Amino acid sequence: MKIKKFGATEQRVYDAALPFAGEAGADIYDVVFEKEGAYWYLRVFLDKDNGVDMTACEAVTRPLNKWLDETDPIEQSYVLEVGSPGTERKLTRSEHFDKATGKTVTLRLIRILPEYDGQKDMVCELKAYDKDFLTVLYNSIDYKVKLADIAFAKLGEISGTL
Repeated sequence: MKIKKFGATEQRVYDAALPFAGEAGADIYDVVFEKEGAYWYLRVFLDKDNGVDMTACEAVTRPLNKWLDETDPIEQSYVLEVGSPGTERKLTRSEHFDKATGKTVTLRLIRILPEYDGQKDMVCELKAYDKDFLTVLYNSIDYKVKLADIAFAKLGEISGTL
């Protein structure tokens, strides 16, 4: 797994949306600009201590949409979505891991690896994060898991199939 950094488009949108989110009492958890099928999506994920509601989403969507229309920073057409990353949110950025330290996370490893108790999926406590490793508590044992061995990481215990 590689720690994600904002691309130029994502950074511009993040910078523009930040004051709108602040006015709505929210933080920006992530900004993702990606192609799915034939369409491009610009997704702005908000986070609030008491949860993200439609009022917060609307309070960010309206001024952000106006800014996007006026500045036209994205060449191709796209769909703007503003919402919550959900309770089982993906951990992709350094700040996500920093904020999740001390919490339960679910890791999906790239394959079954004997050095991690022969598991492919681990529900564990995130103890620490650095640029190359996660330190986790799994089955009462501390493991240092290489980021390169992780397919994805999510906050919380993922129910059902991963």
